[in-house]
Amino acid sequence: MNRTIAVFTGSRADYGLLFWLMKDIQANDHLRLQTLVSGMHFSANHGETWRDIEKDGFRIDQRVDLQLTSDQALDIAQAVGRGVTEIAQALSAMKPDILVILGDRFEALAAAQAAHFLGIPIAHLHGGEITQGANDDASRHAITKLAHIHGVSTEQHRQRVIQMGEAPYTVHCVGAFGLDAIRRTPLLSRTDLLSVLGFDPTLALSVLTYHPATLGHEDGLDTLKNIFEALQTHPQLQVLVTYPNADQGNAGIIEAINLEALRYPLRVKAFASLGMVKYLSALQHATFVVGNSSSGLIEAPSFGIPTINVGIRQRGRLQSASVINTETDTFSVGSAITQALSSDFSEFCRSVVNPYGDGHAAQKMLAVLQTCALTNVKVFYDSEATHVV
Repeated sequence: MNRTIAVFTGSRADYGLLFWLMKDIQANDHLRLQTLVSGMHFSANHGETWRDIEKDGFRIDQRVDLQLTSDQALDIAQAVGRGVTEIAQALSAMKPDILVILGDRFEALAAAQAAHFLGIPIAHLHGGEITQGANDDASRHAITKLAHIHGVSTEQHRQRVIQMGEAPYTVHCVGAFGLDAIRRTPLLSRTDLLSVLGFDPTLALSVLTYHPATLGHEDGLDTLKNIFEALQTHPQLQVLVTYPNADQGNAGIIEAINLEALRYPLRVKAFASLGMVKYLSALQHATFVVGNSSSGLIEAPSFGIPTINVGIRQRGRLQSASVINTETDTFSVGSAITQALSSDFSEFCRSVVNPYGDGHAAQKMLAVLQTCALTNVKVFYDSEATHVV
């Protein structure tokens, strides 16, 4: 039976994770791939990454530019409203059998709402996870409740999705999709990577990604300043910085990143978007990663390097023993850097097992998309009473 699978992507981050699943759908004789592209992909400040999608050999079937010109809460909320309206129109024209949505961002929530009211079954990836320091946490759980099929990254997350009232037969533990990219993507040598990025090949490399913590009272600009100050005490370290997502407060963080890169042009280099190959290559050759990106907890452990997880954004997310959690002050971050640079901890990280799977998530999810029931009917699974109501 032939099926049309639409894949929604709203940012460089989810696209990098979806890439191999999209390639596998595209190569399958019984499936037809559609792409619905929105969100940060059309932002000049974030690299206009829709161009990367086309360069990778995918046709963009529908484009929805949310016209997000500000990082204030009202503008983001209004962008979600525009997204529901325009994504609904796009999906109505596409008429897919299933819509795949990964993650938790506000663009993804808009897509899920539109599909829900159009009666299009939703396959949600990476549900059941927790990030207590970001609005994304509630968005992720909301998408789970709108979805009909679930591809989760660990058994712990599978049980959490079932706890939310999703029927067990709809929840499939496939692993983290970012590990597929690590296993299947040819990466650059250290010499080639540092040459392309303009770094000194004789010095160590660190990777920094810091996103706004959109819940709680963490001051993003102060935290980023403290991270930079802690890194400055190690002049032998070069710092590769990637821009944050288009969350509330991202504009000030981007400005601070650019100022630091101007102040220390030989040591600090900032990029709006590296693309999957260069980013994963940077993780492969980095001494450690620092900041509060999910990639530090999910992908970085597969490279056997330390992760310094700063602040509250990722609090509650499952993590490996290679992750060092730290407060946001300069001393705490500096102490974590010292630990990450120690030979004993570096050696230990090389033996850590990543809890997020084996890098075969795309193929496992492909089998689910081929065989799952095509229904938009949902029931609430009462796990305590062990019956459906």
